[in-house]
Amino acid sequence: MSEPITKGMLVTLKILMADMTGRTIDETPEDGMVYLHGSGDIFPKLEAALEGHFAGEGFTIHLEPEDAFGEYDAEAIRLVPVENFAHSEQLEPGAVVDEVPGEAPDGRTWRVTDLAEGMAVLEANHPLAGIGLQFDVKILDVHEPTECELEAMEDDGTESLVPPFLKIADRIVSEDDEDDTPYETAGGAPAEPDDSSMARLAKPPRILR
Repeated sequence: MSEPITKGMLVTLKILMADMTGRTIDETPEDGMVYLHGSGDIFPKLEAALEGHFAGEGFTIHLEPEDAFGEYDAEAIRLVPVENFAHSEQLEPGAVVDEVPGEAPDGRTWRVTDLAEGMAVLEANHPLAGIGLQFDVKILDVHEPTECELEAMEDDGTESLVPPFLKIADRIVSEDDEDDTPYETAGGAPAEPDDSSMARLAKPPRILR
């Protein structure tokens, strides 16, 4: 007997994310992705819309910027001399810094978006900030998690099966950063850039199985 999506259920979804014109931005693999319902691992509005649905069902949902990656903040941009960074010779677009040189850390992560004439442009907005999004959702499976699956969730050394584009990041990451390692302004080196679509959008939550 099929079970509805309720808190504590493991749910497998196939999702395509597009902008409001219908242009595809990202999507899950064909076999979908798994998340624990009610754990806050995906956008709250999307999670609420899934409540009570069954495997085999599908729907489309629209999310405004405030329900997805936030409104665009024109003040979240800084122009900083490259010489103010440690290892400035390694600084490049796509690097990530966890603070702006000369400013106290405020919990935000900044992306280097451009380098020109000895200056670095830093931005704390998510790459999809200010954009309305639509999600085509197909529910592939709903079941209670096994003991093995629950143990996997408690393993701090694992990574998430939830695609970054379904997760509101606790910290903004680089469009090109793979492992979310911050650029250290006082002696570290910038993270290696990665051009995968999944790495561009957000820091992933924990693994489920």
